[in-house]
Amino acid sequence: MAIDFEIPEEAQKIRDEVRQWVQDECIPAEKRVVDEESYKSVLAELRAKARAQGLWLPFVPKEYGGMGLGPLANALVQMELGQSHLGTLSLNTQGPDDATILTLLEYGTDYQKEKFLKPLLNGDKRVCYSMTEKAAGADATGMRTTAVKDGNANYILNGEKWFTSAASAADIAVVMARTDPDAPRHRQFSTFIVELPNPGYVIKRDVPTMALATPMSHVMGASHSEIEIRDLVVPAENLLGGEGNGFAMGQHRLAYGRLRHGMRNIAMAQRALDLAAAHVTSRETFGKPLHERQAVQFMMAECASQLYIARLMLLHIAYKAEKGADLRQENSIAKVYLAHMVHKVVDTAIQLHGALGYSQDTPLAAWYADIRSQRLVDGPDEVHRWMVGRNVIKAYQQTGTTASACGGDML
Repeated sequence: MAIDFEIPEEAQKIRDEVRQWVQDECIPAEKRVVDEESYKSVLAELRAKARAQGLWLPFVPKEYGGMGLGPLANALVQMELGQSHLGTLSLNTQGPDDATILTLLEYGTDYQKEKFLKPLLNGDKRVCYSMTEKAAGADATGMRTTAVKDGNANYILNGEKWFTSAASAADIAVVMARTDPDAPRHRQFSTFIVELPNPGYVIKRDVPTMALATPMSHVMGASHSEIEIRDLVVPAENLLGGEGNGFAMGQHRLAYGRLRHGMRNIAMAQRALDLAAAHVTSRETFGKPLHERQAVQFMMAECASQLYIARLMLLHIAYKAEKGADLRQENSIAKVYLAHMVHKVVDTAIQLHGALGYSQDTPLAAWYADIRSQRLVDGPDEVHRWMVGRNVIKAYQQTGTTASACGGDML
């Protein structure tokens, strides 16, 4: 019996359409974005064209105005959109908005969907997610921000948040806080929706990082903010998903976020390899075309191999998601692998470009600094490797073999 690796015709058609969209519209438009005014006008133009073509919110059900794509088709689309920083924005599928939209679809009340979800779906507002804290780091259960009822149908939040991505561009913040310190560890936290600006939610600064900072960073949502929360009043109707469900909902959104990063890492790596191929086939060194040198071919081969493995990982995870199967082990494996893969491929592309790759004349240098964060965000390498390794040991103890934790039971 054959294993069917064929992508459904309809999914192929959508992927090809989005691929053409990115190449014809998004990548050329990148050069036109030079300041806040041009960014807003270019994005508005792209979004109007995209919606006219039926390209909007790929992962959102059709009844909410999206394309209604399943996990496989959405993965194929995201692996194309990530080739341009305008790709996801043009279809309103950028992070962290995408994960919040999914959370609101799953857990939001009718009121919350009308007030907060609708403007996100329309592309009228942006959202940020405030979970991480300096004191807690990768351990979300160590957060210290508190939420206490005031007796008047409100919660009062106090604490600090660290590395809240896109806060400077956000109109809405989703904040996790401790509501019951005496509850079981993973039931102590709740999630709140906060309208911005708010005097109780203050951006102290955008944290300087390795990534190239530009005047556009805070406009496009590429910044990471340190937040002070002091006597922040949140109406009880803005409690998302009920008390004690904050941690579970956080894992729900982070699971998609990890996959989203992986999909777009593949797209970025593919464009980096394409740029490298274009460069080496147009250059001659010491009287010989650069692409004919064996060392160059070996470098390209290594990148191609890693991209092949990466795509198989993502497509297998998408397949499991289509089946509603447990994909936590594969998700953690892929999260670590794909972060290292994109770093390797972009680094190789820079090397093949020589000094040009180190300059800002190509997107490679900016990508290189930014992608280093992939090994830190949504759980650092160490946390995911710990989880994967723990599952390998558990599988052996239960069955006498590690196969089920290593892809041996390929569903």
